[in-house]
Amino acid sequence: MNTFGQRIRNLRVSKNYSLRSLAPLIGVGYTYLSKVERGKLDFGEFPSASLIHRLAVALNADEDELLLLSHKIPETISKRIFEQPQAFLELAQCDSSTINRIVADLRADKLASKLKIKPR
Repeated sequence: MNTFGQRIRNLRVSKNYSLRSLAPLIGVGYTYLSKVERGKLDFGEFPSASLIHRLAVALNADEDELLLLSHKIPETISKRIFEQPQAFLELAQCDSSTINRIVADLRADKLASKLKIKPR
């Protein structure tokens, strides 16, 4: 089972859906949904963006998270990349520890803003 499939299964179980009860809500058969969860699709590793959208709606899940788990770039992210390509080119050159530090700083600034504290 891949991470995407595990996430779908965890969401489904947390919402008390069986494979048979969720499948018609998203327009697929329960055997196909089982293959999605097990990462055993007949063609391709992940379902289409359209099915991921329907899963997100039915499971009240974050569609962007599901798209990223399926190695698809959400439209919200691709728009930002094309708005500021140089920034993303710079980020792509960073090692993991630098990116983690940048993300931690962004989170701290966001929290400070929420709490009305002057950021560093």
